[in-house]
Amino acid sequence: MKKFIIEDQFWDVFPNAKIGVVICNGIDNSMKEDDSYKEMISNAELEAKKYLQNQEFSKNEVIKVWREAFQKFKTKKGVRSSIEALLKRVQKGDSIGKINPMVDIYNAISLKYGLPCGGEDIDTFVGDIRLTKAIGNEDFIPLGSEENAPPYEGEIIYKDNGGAICRCWNWRESFRTMLTVDTKNAFLCIELIDESREETLKEALEEMSETVSKKLGGNVKVSILDINNKEIEIETN
Repeated sequence: MKKFIIEDQFWDVFPNAKIGVVICNGIDNSMKEDDSYKEMISNAELEAKKYLQNQEFSKNEVIKVWREAFQKFKTKKGVRSSIEALLKRVQKGDSIGKINPMVDIYNAISLKYGLPCGGEDIDTFVGDIRLTKAIGNEDFIPLGSEENAPPYEGEIIYKDNGGAICRCWNWRESFRTMLTVDTKNAFLCIELIDESREETLKEALEEMSETVSKKLGGNVKVSILDINNKEIEIETN
């Protein structure tokens, strides 16, 4: 059975972080004529404006806390957290748009709760998945590209035995493991570094799991990993 393991190299940098995980088995992620996803994203975009009260974008707390986090490890110049990328679009008035049901759900949750969310297709994983520091030689084909772009040595990444899955913690995901309409088993995560928002993380995980179960079927299991609970098993059907 595959595992998700958060290695000590990560905890050495972020000892107070918490990673919420939703394992989804036997889902139906096919595209359907369902306007509720568009409505879900539109509502989340409106709610997300509460995180942008300061006119100076970088001074908003959700942005600030992740920029500070990205300064603690080696990153590609100019990269930002996934939640900052989403909030930047909200600030500009650019709608996020629909991608596929599972991605639409986690984008909406990310915006509503002001937390980075991501997702991968479990059936594409090669061995265990790890959150750790990169060696620097991991293969990585980012979404929207065909060129290999390995992470820097010391960069925080998600990886498996086939290479990097997500670079710069939550900046850019891999084409190899992305969620598609054919995904049956999904690994979803929500990341927290602001300890004062632990209840927010729990609420986000609850809504994510309930929404996936209601709309996509299958079975869902929620876990929260921290420095005292560093790994979980990833079950598949």
